[in-house]
Amino acid sequence: MTQTESVHVIGGGLAGSEAAWQIARMGVPVVLHEMRPVRKTDAHQGEGLAELVCSNSFRSDDAESNAVGLLHEELRRCNSLIMRAAEVAKVPAGGALAVDRDVFSGEVQKVIEAEPLIELRREEIAGLPPTDWDSVVVATGPLTSPPLAEAIRTLTGEQSLAFFDAIAPIVHRDSIDMDKAWFQSRYDKVGPAGDGADYINCPFEKPNYLEFHAALLAAEKTEFKEWEKNTPYFEGCLPIEVMAERGARTLTFGPMKPVGLTDPKTGRKPYAVVQLRQDNKLGTLFNMVGFQTKMKHGEQTRIFRMIPGLENAQFARLGGIHRNTFLNSPKLLDAQLRLKAMPSLRFAGQVTGVEGYVESTAIGLIAGRMAAAQRLGYEQTPPPPTTALGALHSHITGGADARHFQPMNVNFGLFPPLGNDVNRNERKPAMSRRALRDLANWLGSTDAAAA
Repeated sequence: MTQTESVHVIGGGLAGSEAAWQIARMGVPVVLHEMRPVRKTDAHQGEGLAELVCSNSFRSDDAESNAVGLLHEELRRCNSLIMRAAEVAKVPAGGALAVDRDVFSGEVQKVIEAEPLIELRREEIAGLPPTDWDSVVVATGPLTSPPLAEAIRTLTGEQSLAFFDAIAPIVHRDSIDMDKAWFQSRYDKVGPAGDGADYINCPFEKPNYLEFHAALLAAEKTEFKEWEKNTPYFEGCLPIEVMAERGARTLTFGPMKPVGLTDPKTGRKPYAVVQLRQDNKLGTLFNMVGFQTKMKHGEQTRIFRMIPGLENAQFARLGGIHRNTFLNSPKLLDAQLRLKAMPSLRFAGQVTGVEGYVESTAIGLIAGRMAAAQRLGYEQTPPPPTTALGALHSHITGGADARHFQPMNVNFGLFPPLGNDVNRNERKPAMSRRALRDLANWLGSTDAAAA
């Protein structure tokens, strides 16, 4: 074995692209395998690397008091390719970081293709990798090809858990009636690429909201295949009609909550609000925030045009649904993200049971660094659990209960608590300060180990 032997990364999504980039940055050659367009998936529309299938939002960019925003900052400090591309592609989104999908994917692919230590191969790995690949990062995401998924299930003796993940519709901006809708961010919050008025808001009064709610309940839904019918949803990404089934007010406390918004035409807070977020840099496309759905396409068009301001909406994309799979990682993976049953395989991204773009990226970054370190003859210690990166890593490698393991977004509940002497209002900022301090020490120690 020599240091020049390649690490193989399977999957060109966010986690796989990040893993390949981190490996190459450490001076180790890498082969990145992406099966599209040789084999397509039920959710992807193109063949670009790091294609965003669901939302175009990376969620909050507040690094002081939001765990997602803190993870953004940690990734930036770790020289993340995904965060670098997001900076190039960002669009206005209040306090959130959102991107133009095509610009984002194009930037990731441009950087990967320009890196001499990365070889991009368009091919499907149908089943377990060849035995002479002694270092592999599997970052195939929630849409792992069936032959590879089945091979992993056979190898581990575990049935992968599964849930449905739904996609929100996208509306053409010029088809929205701005005589009824208006621009505003909640509490007029200014974000990294916005001005405090970044969302289009469509207001409901109580009578038309109740009519809309009834229509959601009565809508024709997509029929699932027999083997899919008992698959649970992920609670953080429920279809809008599933939320509606939980009660008439559920949506008004969820994606349709009116808090922090005032209709300038009436001077009052609406009963409920649908928010639309800019989806591309040109500002011609807006996606319906929180409106992932499994309704049939004809029903979506009819019911969503009941929303004030969307009576004549033209849809660039209607909602859809696909089945996601993930490993019972606390049981199957070790602290180096290696499969206990076959240590030559590391796993990264959503397939490990993290939920969200930046969370998937984070595990890709860690897996890539660990794989490169092993090639260079040392073991990369995981990030401290006091960091957002380390909290996610710890959760999926033993912090979670394997008996009830479910996908998890990053949140401060995953971090070690502070002492009781810290004021409750100061705990999140204090956790963020601690995280960035400990991250700096970790990066310093890893640089020293690499040297």
